[in-house]
Amino acid sequence: MTDIDIARKVLMDDIVSVSKRIGIDEDNLILYGKYKAKIDDDSTFRKDDSKLILVTSINPTIYGEGKTTVSIGLADGLKKLGKNSMLALREPSMGPVFGVKGGATGGGYSQVVPMEDINLSFTGDFAAIESANNLLCASIDNHIINGNSLGFNRITFNRCLDVNDKSLREVTTVVSKTNFDITAASEIMALLCLSKNIEDLKDRLGNIIVGYNINNEEIFARDLHIEGALTVLLKDALKPNLVQTLEHTPAIIHGGPFANIAHGCNSIMATNTALHYADYVVTEAGFGSDLGAEKFFDIKCRTANLKPDCVVIVVTVKALKHNAGVVREKISTENVEKVEEGLENLKIHIENMFKYNSNVVVTLNRYDTDSDEEILVVKKFCEQVGVPFEECSAYINGSEGAVKLGQLVLQVMENDNNFNLLYEDNDTIFNKIEKISKEIYRSSEVVYTDEARTIINELQEKGYGRLPICIAKTQYSISDDSKALLAPIGNVLHVKDVKIYNGAGFITVITGNIMTMPGLSKTPNYERIDYVNGKVIGLS
Repeated sequence: MTDIDIARKVLMDDIVSVSKRIGIDEDNLILYGKYKAKIDDDSTFRKDDSKLILVTSINPTIYGEGKTTVSIGLADGLKKLGKNSMLALREPSMGPVFGVKGGATGGGYSQVVPMEDINLSFTGDFAAIESANNLLCASIDNHIINGNSLGFNRITFNRCLDVNDKSLREVTTVVSKTNFDITAASEIMALLCLSKNIEDLKDRLGNIIVGYNINNEEIFARDLHIEGALTVLLKDALKPNLVQTLEHTPAIIHGGPFANIAHGCNSIMATNTALHYADYVVTEAGFGSDLGAEKFFDIKCRTANLKPDCVVIVVTVKALKHNAGVVREKISTENVEKVEEGLENLKIHIENMFKYNSNVVVTLNRYDTDSDEEILVVKKFCEQVGVPFEECSAYINGSEGAVKLGQLVLQVMENDNNFNLLYEDNDTIFNKIEKISKEIYRSSEVVYTDEARTIINELQEKGYGRLPICIAKTQYSISDDSKALLAPIGNVLHVKDVKIYNGAGFITVITGNIMTMPGLSKTPNYERIDYVNGKVIGLS
Protein backbone atom coordinates (compact mmCIF):
# COMPACT_ATOMS: atom_id res chain seq x y z
CA MET A 1 0.00 0.00 0.00
CA THR A 2 1.04 3.60 -0.56
CA ASP A 3 1.53 6.00 2.34
CA ILE A 4 -1.80 7.68 1.67
CA ASP A 5 -3.59 4.31 1.57
CA ILE A 6 -2.09 3.35 4.94
CA ALA A 7 -3.08 6.71 6.43
CA ARG A 8 -6.68 6.36 5.22
CA LYS A 9 -7.11 2.92 6.82
CA VAL A 10 -6.36 4.22 10.31
CA LEU A 11 -9.31 5.30 12.44
CA MET A 12 -8.17 8.61 13.93
CA ASP A 13 -9.13 9.66 17.44
CA ASP A 14 -11.14 12.83 17.85
CA ILE A 15 -8.59 15.60 18.46
CA VAL A 16 -10.41 16.62 21.65
CA SER A 17 -9.76 13.14 23.04
CA VAL A 18 -6.10 13.39 22.05
CA SER A 19 -5.81 16.75 23.78
CA LYS A 20 -7.49 15.58 26.99
CA ARG A 21 -5.08 12.64 27.32
CA ILE A 22 -2.18 15.07 27.60
CA GLY A 23 -3.93 17.61 29.78
CA ILE A 24 -5.06 20.23 27.26
CA ASP A 25 -8.53 21.50 28.09
CA GLU A 26 -11.04 21.73 25.25
CA ASP A 27 -11.46 25.43 26.07
CA ASN A 28 -7.83 25.89 24.97
CA LEU A 29 -8.46 24.45 21.51
CA ILE A 30 -9.50 26.13 18.28
CA LEU A 31 -10.98 23.24 16.32
CA TYR A 32 -10.43 22.76 12.59
CA GLY A 33 -12.84 19.88 12.14
CA LYS A 34 -12.57 16.63 14.13
CA TYR A 35 -8.89 15.81 13.68
CA LYS A 36 -6.85 19.00 13.93
CA ALA A 37 -6.81 21.99 16.22
CA LYS A 38 -4.79 24.97 17.30
CA ILE A 39 -3.65 25.18 20.91
CA ASP A 40 -4.78 28.51 22.33
CA ASP A 41 -2.93 28.65 25.63
CA ASP A 42 -0.46 31.49 26.20
CA SER A 43 0.33 30.28 29.73
CA THR A 44 2.31 27.20 28.75
CA PHE A 45 5.88 26.87 29.93
CA ARG A 46 8.22 23.92 29.65
CA LYS A 47 8.71 21.66 32.62
CA ASP A 48 12.16 21.50 34.17
CA ASP A 49 12.27 17.69 34.01
CA SER A 50 10.98 17.19 30.46
CA LYS A 51 13.43 15.71 27.94
CA LEU A 52 14.06 16.99 24.41
CA ILE A 53 15.37 14.64 21.73
CA LEU A 54 16.68 16.08 18.45
CA VAL A 55 16.64 13.96 15.28
CA THR A 56 19.06 14.85 12.49
CA SER A 57 20.89 12.90 9.77
CA ILE A 58 23.83 12.61 7.45
CA ASN A 59 23.70 14.62 4.20
CA PRO A 60 20.38 13.88 2.46
CA THR A 61 20.15 12.12 -0.86
CA ILE A 62 17.56 11.65 -3.59
CA TYR A 63 16.38 8.47 -1.80
CA GLY A 64 15.33 10.19 1.42
CA GLU A 65 16.84 9.38 4.79
CA GLY A 66 13.60 9.29 6.75
CA LYS A 67 14.23 11.71 9.63
CA THR A 68 10.52 12.42 9.93
CA THR A 69 9.64 8.73 9.75
CA VAL A 70 12.19 7.95 12.47
CA SER A 71 11.04 10.90 14.61
CA ILE A 72 7.43 9.74 14.48
CA GLY A 73 8.44 6.13 15.11
CA LEU A 74 10.59 7.14 18.08
CA ALA A 75 7.74 9.13 19.67
CA ASP A 76 5.39 6.18 19.11
CA GLY A 77 8.03 3.79 20.46
CA LEU A 78 8.48 5.82 23.63
CA LYS A 79 4.71 5.85 24.09
CA LYS A 80 4.66 2.07 23.65
CA LEU A 81 7.25 1.89 26.43
CA GLY A 82 4.79 3.67 28.70
CA LYS A 83 6.31 7.14 28.41
CA ASN A 84 4.37 10.39 28.06
CA SER A 85 5.79 11.35 24.66
CA MET A 86 4.97 13.95 22.05
CA LEU A 87 6.20 15.15 18.66
CA ALA A 88 7.16 18.67 17.59
CA LEU A 89 7.66 18.88 13.81
CA ARG A 90 7.58 21.43 11.00
CA GLU A 91 4.73 21.95 8.55
CA PRO A 92 5.37 20.84 4.96
CA SER A 93 5.75 23.48 2.25
CA MET A 94 3.67 23.06 -0.89
CA GLY A 95 6.77 23.86 -2.93
CA PRO A 96 8.32 20.41 -2.35
CA VAL A 97 4.90 18.72 -2.18
CA PHE A 98 4.18 19.67 -5.79
CA GLY A 99 7.84 19.87 -6.82
CA VAL A 100 10.27 17.01 -6.19
CA LYS A 101 10.11 15.73 -2.64
CA GLY A 102 6.41 15.10 -2.20
CA GLY A 103 4.85 15.18 1.26
CA ALA A 104 6.59 15.46 4.62
CA THR A 105 4.41 13.58 7.09
CA GLY A 106 6.51 10.43 7.48
CA GLY A 107 5.88 7.21 5.66
CA GLY A 108 4.59 3.66 5.86
CA TYR A 109 3.32 2.85 9.35
CA SER A 110 5.09 5.85 10.86
CA GLN A 111 3.03 8.89 9.85
CA VAL A 112 1.20 11.90 11.23
CA VAL A 113 -2.42 12.36 10.20
CA PRO A 114 -4.55 13.69 8.59
CA MET A 115 -1.68 13.54 6.10
CA GLU A 116 -3.58 15.09 3.18
CA ASP A 117 -4.52 18.16 5.19
CA ILE A 118 -1.07 18.56 6.74
CA ASN A 119 0.67 18.34 3.36
CA LEU A 120 -1.68 20.82 1.72
CA SER A 121 -3.28 23.92 3.25
CA PHE A 122 -3.50 22.50 6.83
CA THR A 123 -4.72 25.32 9.11
CA GLY A 124 -3.69 28.17 6.81
CA ASP A 125 -0.44 29.15 8.55
CA PHE A 126 1.58 29.42 5.34
CA ALA A 127 -1.16 31.47 3.68
CA ALA A 128 -1.20 33.90 6.63
CA ILE A 129 2.58 34.25 6.53
CA GLU A 130 2.50 34.80 2.78
CA SER A 131 -0.25 37.43 3.12
CA ALA A 132 1.57 39.30 5.89
CA ASN A 133 4.82 39.22 3.94
CA ASN A 134 3.22 40.58 0.78
CA LEU A 135 1.17 43.20 2.63
CA LEU A 136 4.45 44.55 3.98
CA CYS A 137 5.86 44.66 0.44
CA ALA A 138 2.73 46.45 -0.80
CA SER A 139 3.03 48.99 2.01
CA ILE A 140 6.61 49.77 1.00
CA ASP A 141 5.60 50.39 -2.61
CA ASN A 142 2.58 52.41 -1.51
CA HIS A 143 4.76 54.59 0.72
CA ILE A 144 7.19 55.29 -2.12
CA ILE A 145 4.40 56.06 -4.62
CA ASN A 146 2.85 58.50 -2.16
CA GLY A 147 5.92 60.67 -1.60
CA ASN A 148 8.57 58.45 -0.01
CA SER A 149 8.91 60.56 3.15
CA LEU A 150 11.14 57.88 4.69
CA GLY A 151 13.53 58.30 1.78
CA PHE A 152 13.77 54.74 0.47
CA ASN A 153 16.86 54.49 -1.70
CA ARG A 154 17.07 50.68 -1.62
CA ILE A 155 14.43 48.04 -0.81
CA THR A 156 15.74 44.85 0.82
CA PHE A 157 12.52 42.97 1.65
CA ASN A 158 11.20 40.43 -0.88
CA ARG A 159 7.77 39.08 -1.73
CA CYS A 160 7.10 35.38 -1.20
CA LEU A 161 5.02 32.50 -2.57
CA ASP A 162 4.63 28.91 -1.33
CA VAL A 163 5.26 27.20 -4.65
CA ASN A 164 8.41 26.69 -6.67
CA ASP A 165 8.49 29.28 -9.46
CA LYS A 166 11.89 30.13 -10.94
CA SER A 167 10.39 32.89 -13.14
CA LEU A 168 9.85 34.95 -9.98
CA ARG A 169 13.55 35.13 -9.15
CA GLU A 170 13.68 38.44 -11.01
CA VAL A 171 10.60 40.66 -11.21
CA THR A 172 10.06 44.29 -12.16
CA THR A 173 7.25 46.16 -10.41
CA VAL A 174 6.02 49.73 -10.86
CA VAL A 175 8.41 50.79 -8.10
CA SER A 176 11.53 48.63 -8.43
CA LYS A 177 13.23 45.44 -9.51
CA THR A 178 12.65 42.72 -6.94
CA ASN A 179 12.31 38.99 -6.51
CA PHE A 180 10.25 36.39 -4.67
CA ASP A 181 11.45 33.96 -2.01
CA ILE A 182 9.63 30.74 -1.31
CA THR A 183 7.49 31.26 1.81
CA ALA A 184 9.55 28.80 3.84
CA ALA A 185 12.57 31.08 3.30
CA SER A 186 10.83 34.33 4.17
CA GLU A 187 11.87 36.37 7.19
CA ILE A 188 8.32 36.37 8.51
CA MET A 189 8.33 32.56 8.55
CA ALA A 190 11.63 32.63 10.44
CA LEU A 191 10.58 35.24 12.99
CA LEU A 192 7.23 33.56 13.64
CA CYS A 193 9.10 30.34 14.44
CA LEU A 194 11.49 32.20 16.76
CA SER A 195 8.83 34.23 18.58
CA LYS A 196 8.09 33.37 22.21
CA ASN A 197 4.62 34.97 22.35
CA ILE A 198 2.36 37.45 20.54
CA GLU A 199 4.14 40.49 22.02
CA ASP A 200 7.50 39.14 20.90
CA LEU A 201 6.04 38.49 17.44
CA LYS A 202 4.85 42.09 17.16
CA ASP A 203 8.25 43.45 18.22
CA ARG A 204 10.05 41.22 15.73
CA LEU A 205 7.74 42.30 12.91
CA GLY A 206 8.49 45.94 13.69
CA ASN A 207 12.23 45.22 13.73
CA ILE A 208 12.33 43.92 10.14
CA ILE A 209 14.74 46.02 8.08
CA VAL A 210 12.86 46.71 4.84
CA GLY A 211 15.31 49.07 3.18
CA TYR A 212 17.86 51.87 3.44
CA ASN A 213 17.83 55.58 2.72
CA ILE A 214 20.42 57.55 0.75
CA ASN A 215 22.63 57.78 3.86
CA ASN A 216 22.58 53.98 4.21
CA GLU A 217 20.45 54.23 7.34
CA GLU A 218 18.02 51.41 8.10
CA ILE A 219 14.30 51.77 7.47
CA PHE A 220 12.28 49.42 9.68
CA ALA A 221 8.81 47.93 9.20
CA ARG A 222 7.70 49.87 12.29
CA ASP A 223 8.48 53.11 10.43
CA LEU A 224 5.56 52.20 8.16
CA HIS A 225 3.29 51.72 11.21
CA ILE A 226 2.32 48.28 9.91
CA GLU A 227 3.46 45.89 12.66
CA GLY A 228 -0.01 45.95 14.25
CA ALA A 229 -1.75 44.95 11.02
CA LEU A 230 0.82 42.21 10.40
CA THR A 231 0.25 40.87 13.91
CA VAL A 232 -3.50 40.71 13.25
CA LEU A 233 -2.84 38.62 10.14
CA LEU A 234 -0.54 36.27 12.08
CA LYS A 235 -2.29 36.01 15.46
CA ASP A 236 -3.81 32.60 14.70
CA ALA A 237 -0.85 31.35 12.67
CA LEU A 238 1.30 31.82 15.78
CA LYS A 239 -0.73 29.21 17.68
CA PRO A 240 0.72 25.66 17.44
CA ASN A 241 -1.24 22.96 15.58
CA LEU A 242 -2.20 19.69 17.28
CA VAL A 243 -2.65 16.45 15.33
CA GLN A 244 -1.73 12.79 15.98
CA THR A 245 0.32 9.89 14.66
CA LEU A 246 -1.18 6.72 13.21
CA GLU A 247 -0.85 5.31 16.74
CA HIS A 248 -2.51 8.39 18.30
CA THR A 249 0.62 9.91 19.84
CA PRO A 250 0.05 13.68 20.12
CA ALA A 251 1.96 15.69 17.53
CA ILE A 252 2.43 19.45 17.33
CA ILE A 253 3.23 20.56 13.77
CA HIS A 254 4.00 24.24 13.42
CA GLY A 255 6.14 26.46 11.21
CA GLY A 256 8.13 25.32 8.22
CA PRO A 257 11.41 27.12 7.48
CA PHE A 258 13.76 25.27 5.11
CA ALA A 259 17.10 24.23 6.61
CA ASN A 260 19.20 24.94 3.52
CA ILE A 261 18.03 28.56 3.14
CA ALA A 262 16.56 29.27 6.60
CA HIS A 263 17.00 27.82 10.11
CA GLY A 264 15.00 24.64 9.48
CA CYS A 265 13.22 24.09 12.82
CA ASN A 266 9.63 24.12 14.05
CA SER A 267 8.53 27.03 16.21
CA ILE A 268 9.79 27.80 19.72
CA MET A 269 6.17 27.99 20.86
CA ALA A 270 5.50 24.48 19.53
CA THR A 271 8.56 23.03 21.23
CA ASN A 272 7.86 24.76 24.55
CA THR A 273 4.20 23.70 24.44
CA ALA A 274 5.21 20.08 23.85
CA LEU A 275 7.76 20.29 26.68
CA HIS A 276 4.99 21.59 28.94
CA TYR A 277 2.58 18.71 28.34
CA ALA A 278 4.94 15.78 27.69
CA ASP A 279 7.84 14.19 29.53
CA TYR A 280 9.64 13.25 26.30
CA VAL A 281 9.53 15.40 23.17
CA VAL A 282 10.95 14.30 19.84
CA THR A 283 11.77 17.07 17.37
CA GLU A 284 13.57 17.24 14.04
CA ALA A 285 15.89 19.67 12.28
CA GLY A 286 15.89 19.73 8.48
CA PHE A 287 18.49 18.10 6.24
CA GLY A 288 21.86 17.00 7.65
CA SER A 289 23.62 17.94 10.86
CA ASP A 290 25.68 20.53 8.97
CA LEU A 291 22.52 22.53 8.25
CA GLY A 292 19.44 21.92 10.38
CA ALA A 293 21.15 20.66 13.52
CA GLU A 294 23.82 23.39 13.50
CA LYS A 295 21.11 26.03 13.18
CA PHE A 296 18.93 24.30 15.75
CA PHE A 297 21.75 24.66 18.26
CA ASP A 298 23.31 27.98 17.27
CA ILE A 299 20.06 29.84 16.47
CA LYS A 300 17.04 28.16 18.09
CA CYS A 301 18.70 26.91 21.28
CA ARG A 302 20.49 30.22 21.70
CA THR A 303 17.20 32.13 21.29
CA ALA A 304 14.99 29.85 23.40
CA ASN A 305 17.55 28.62 25.95
CA LEU A 306 16.94 25.00 24.91
CA LYS A 307 19.39 22.18 25.66
CA PRO A 308 18.50 18.90 23.94
CA ASP A 309 19.10 15.85 26.11
CA CYS A 310 19.99 13.55 23.20
CA VAL A 311 20.76 13.76 19.48
CA VAL A 312 19.77 10.93 17.13
CA ILE A 313 21.60 10.79 13.78
CA VAL A 314 19.68 8.95 11.06
CA VAL A 315 21.66 7.05 8.44
CA THR A 316 20.64 4.73 5.62
CA VAL A 317 22.60 2.14 3.70
CA LYS A 318 21.47 3.77 0.47
CA ALA A 319 22.82 7.17 1.56
CA LEU A 320 26.19 5.69 2.46
CA LYS A 321 26.45 3.97 -0.93
CA HIS A 322 25.31 7.15 -2.71
CA ASN A 323 28.04 9.13 -0.97
CA ALA A 324 30.52 6.51 -2.13
CA GLY A 325 29.48 7.02 -5.75
CA VAL A 326 27.05 4.14 -6.32
CA VAL A 327 24.63 4.95 -9.15
CA ARG A 328 20.84 4.74 -8.84
CA GLU A 329 20.60 1.54 -10.89
CA LYS A 330 22.81 -0.31 -8.39
CA ILE A 331 21.83 1.41 -5.17
CA SER A 332 19.76 -1.57 -3.96
CA THR A 333 22.43 -4.14 -4.79
CA GLU A 334 24.51 -5.35 -1.86
CA ASN A 335 27.89 -3.60 -1.76
CA VAL A 336 29.58 -3.86 1.64
CA GLU A 337 32.74 -2.16 0.38
CA LYS A 338 30.88 0.97 -0.73
CA VAL A 339 28.90 1.11 2.52
CA GLU A 340 32.21 1.06 4.38
CA GLU A 341 33.57 3.82 2.13
CA GLY A 342 30.47 5.96 2.70
CA LEU A 343 31.01 5.90 6.45
CA GLU A 344 33.41 8.83 6.02
CA ASN A 345 30.33 11.03 5.66
CA LEU A 346 28.67 9.61 8.76
CA LYS A 347 31.89 10.15 10.71
CA ILE A 348 31.77 13.90 10.03
CA HIS A 349 28.18 14.18 11.26
CA ILE A 350 28.98 12.24 14.43
CA GLU A 351 31.91 14.56 15.10
CA ASN A 352 29.66 17.57 14.38
CA MET A 353 27.12 16.55 16.99
CA PHE A 354 29.70 15.80 19.68
CA LYS A 355 30.81 19.44 19.39
CA TYR A 356 27.39 20.43 20.77
CA ASN A 357 26.13 17.49 22.75
CA SER A 358 27.70 14.47 24.48
CA ASN A 359 24.59 12.26 24.28
CA VAL A 360 24.63 11.13 20.64
CA VAL A 361 23.00 8.05 19.11
CA VAL A 362 23.13 6.67 15.55
CA THR A 363 20.12 4.86 14.13
CA LEU A 364 19.92 3.06 10.81
CA ASN A 365 16.58 3.56 9.08
CA ARG A 366 16.27 0.12 7.57
CA TYR A 367 15.05 -0.56 4.03
CA ASP A 368 13.98 -4.03 2.93
CA THR A 369 16.86 -3.99 0.40
CA ASP A 370 19.53 -3.63 3.11
CA SER A 371 21.55 -6.76 3.78
CA ASP A 372 22.59 -7.91 7.25
CA GLU A 373 26.23 -7.67 6.17
CA GLU A 374 25.83 -4.02 5.14
CA ILE A 375 24.13 -3.13 8.42
CA LEU A 376 26.80 -4.96 10.42
CA VAL A 377 29.46 -2.71 8.86
CA VAL A 378 27.62 0.37 10.14
CA LYS A 379 27.11 -1.15 13.59
CA LYS A 380 30.80 -2.08 13.96
CA PHE A 381 31.87 1.39 12.85
CA CYS A 382 29.69 3.00 15.50
CA GLU A 383 31.17 0.67 18.12
CA GLN A 384 34.67 1.69 17.02
CA VAL A 385 33.97 5.42 17.37
CA GLY A 386 32.09 4.97 20.63
CA VAL A 387 28.57 5.89 19.54
CA PRO A 388 25.54 3.81 20.60
CA PHE A 389 23.78 2.25 17.60
CA GLU A 390 20.35 0.78 16.93
CA GLU A 391 18.24 -0.05 13.89
CA CYS A 392 14.82 1.47 13.28
CA SER A 393 12.13 -0.21 11.17
CA ALA A 394 9.22 2.08 12.07
CA TYR A 395 8.32 2.50 8.38
CA ILE A 396 7.38 -1.19 8.21
CA ASN A 397 6.54 -2.01 11.82
CA GLY A 398 5.35 1.26 13.37
CA SER A 399 6.14 1.75 17.04
CA GLU A 400 7.31 -1.84 17.43
CA GLY A 401 10.10 -1.09 14.96
CA ALA A 402 11.33 1.81 17.13
CA VAL A 403 11.04 0.33 20.62
CA LYS A 404 14.70 -0.70 20.79
CA LEU A 405 15.74 2.74 19.61
CA GLY A 406 13.52 4.25 22.29
CA GLN A 407 15.11 2.04 24.95
CA LEU A 408 18.57 3.08 23.80
CA VAL A 409 17.69 6.79 23.84
CA LEU A 410 16.26 6.46 27.36
CA GLN A 411 19.44 4.73 28.48
CA VAL A 412 21.72 7.34 26.92
CA MET A 413 19.74 10.20 28.49
CA GLU A 414 20.62 8.85 31.93
CA ASN A 415 24.17 10.12 31.28
CA ASP A 416 25.29 13.64 32.07
CA ASN A 417 25.06 15.80 28.95
CA ASN A 418 27.76 18.33 28.13
CA PHE A 419 26.01 20.96 26.04
CA ASN A 420 27.88 23.63 24.09
CA LEU A 421 27.27 26.24 21.40
CA LEU A 422 29.81 26.63 18.61
CA TYR A 423 30.48 30.35 18.98
CA GLU A 424 29.93 33.20 21.40
CA ASP A 425 27.54 36.13 20.88
CA ASN A 426 30.40 38.61 20.97
CA ASP A 427 32.44 36.85 18.26
CA THR A 428 32.59 38.96 15.11
CA ILE A 429 30.47 38.05 12.09
CA PHE A 430 33.58 36.97 10.22
CA ASN A 431 34.67 34.80 13.15
CA LYS A 432 31.26 33.14 13.41
CA ILE A 433 31.17 32.32 9.71
CA GLU A 434 34.68 30.95 9.81
CA LYS A 435 34.03 28.83 12.91
CA ILE A 436 31.01 27.22 11.24
CA SER A 437 32.91 26.67 7.99
CA LYS A 438 35.96 25.20 9.70
CA GLU A 439 34.31 23.14 12.44
CA ILE A 440 31.15 21.95 10.65
CA TYR A 441 31.89 22.13 6.91
CA ARG A 442 35.62 21.30 7.29
CA SER A 443 36.55 24.23 5.04
CA SER A 444 40.16 25.34 4.79
CA GLU A 445 39.21 28.80 3.55
CA VAL A 446 36.27 31.18 3.22
CA VAL A 447 36.20 33.35 0.08
CA TYR A 448 33.96 36.42 0.13
CA THR A 449 32.74 38.50 -2.78
CA ASP A 450 33.58 42.17 -2.41
CA GLU A 451 29.89 42.93 -1.91
CA ALA A 452 29.52 40.33 0.86
CA ARG A 453 32.62 41.58 2.66
CA THR A 454 31.36 45.16 2.50
CA ILE A 455 27.95 44.19 3.91
CA ILE A 456 29.52 42.25 6.77
CA ASN A 457 31.75 45.18 7.68
CA GLU A 458 28.77 47.54 7.64
CA LEU A 459 26.66 45.20 9.80
CA GLN A 460 29.49 44.84 12.28
CA GLU A 461 29.94 48.62 12.47
CA LYS A 462 26.20 49.17 12.95
CA GLY A 463 26.14 46.88 16.00
CA TYR A 464 24.58 43.74 14.51
CA GLY A 465 27.63 41.57 15.18
CA ARG A 466 26.00 39.83 18.15
CA LEU A 467 23.38 38.13 15.97
CA PRO A 468 23.79 34.42 15.15
CA ILE A 469 24.55 33.23 11.63
CA CYS A 470 22.23 31.32 9.29
CA ILE A 471 24.26 29.94 6.39
CA ALA A 472 22.31 29.15 3.21
CA LYS A 473 24.07 26.19 1.61
CA THR A 474 23.38 23.08 -0.43
CA GLN A 475 22.08 20.17 1.62
CA TYR A 476 23.76 17.50 -0.47
CA SER A 477 27.32 18.07 0.74
CA ILE A 478 29.10 19.37 3.80
CA SER A 479 30.67 21.85 1.36
CA ASP A 480 28.86 24.43 -0.79
CA ASP A 481 29.29 22.19 -3.85
CA SER A 482 26.31 19.84 -4.20
CA LYS A 483 28.39 17.35 -6.20
CA ALA A 484 31.17 17.05 -3.61
CA LEU A 485 29.99 13.93 -1.81
CA LEU A 486 31.49 11.80 0.96
CA ALA A 487 33.98 13.92 2.99
CA PRO A 488 35.37 16.88 1.02
CA ILE A 489 37.79 17.95 3.74
CA GLY A 490 39.61 21.22 3.03
CA ASN A 491 36.86 22.61 0.80
CA VAL A 492 36.52 26.33 0.10
CA LEU A 493 33.33 28.04 1.24
CA HIS A 494 32.20 30.75 -1.21
CA VAL A 495 30.17 33.55 0.38
CA LYS A 496 28.38 35.50 -2.36
CA ASP A 497 25.82 37.58 -0.44
CA VAL A 498 24.72 38.52 3.07
CA LYS A 499 21.27 39.60 4.31
CA ILE A 500 20.21 40.71 7.76
CA TYR A 501 16.98 39.21 9.08
CA ASN A 502 16.75 41.63 11.99
CA GLY A 503 13.19 40.66 12.86
CA ALA A 504 14.10 36.99 13.02
CA GLY A 505 17.29 37.91 14.83
CA PHE A 506 19.96 36.38 12.60
CA ILE A 507 22.21 37.15 9.65
CA THR A 508 21.73 35.04 6.51
CA VAL A 509 24.93 34.19 4.62
CA ILE A 510 24.31 32.93 1.08
CA THR A 511 26.93 30.56 -0.31
CA GLY A 512 27.62 28.63 -3.49
CA ASN A 513 24.74 28.41 -5.96
CA ILE A 514 21.93 28.37 -3.41
CA MET A 515 18.71 30.19 -4.34
CA THR A 516 15.85 31.35 -2.11
CA MET A 517 13.23 30.52 -4.75
CA PRO A 518 13.53 26.91 -5.97
CA GLY A 519 12.40 25.86 -9.43
CA LEU A 520 10.36 22.92 -10.64
CA SER A 521 12.00 19.81 -12.08
CA LYS A 522 11.43 18.49 -15.59
CA THR A 523 8.92 15.98 -14.21
CA PRO A 524 7.43 17.67 -11.11
CA ASN A 525 5.48 15.78 -8.49
CA TYR A 526 2.26 17.62 -9.36
CA GLU A 527 1.92 15.41 -12.46
CA ARG A 528 1.21 12.47 -10.12
CA ILE A 529 -1.29 14.26 -7.88
CA ASP A 530 -5.00 14.22 -8.73
CA TYR A 531 -8.49 14.16 -7.24
CA VAL A 532 -10.39 11.06 -8.34
CA ASN A 533 -13.71 9.75 -7.04
CA GLY A 534 -13.61 12.06 -4.05
CA LYS A 535 -10.06 11.16 -3.04
CA VAL A 536 -6.61 12.72 -3.41
CA ILE A 537 -4.17 10.41 -5.17
CA GLY A 538 -0.44 10.62 -5.80
CA LEU A 539 0.38 12.37 -2.51
CA SER A 540 3.20 10.69 -0.61
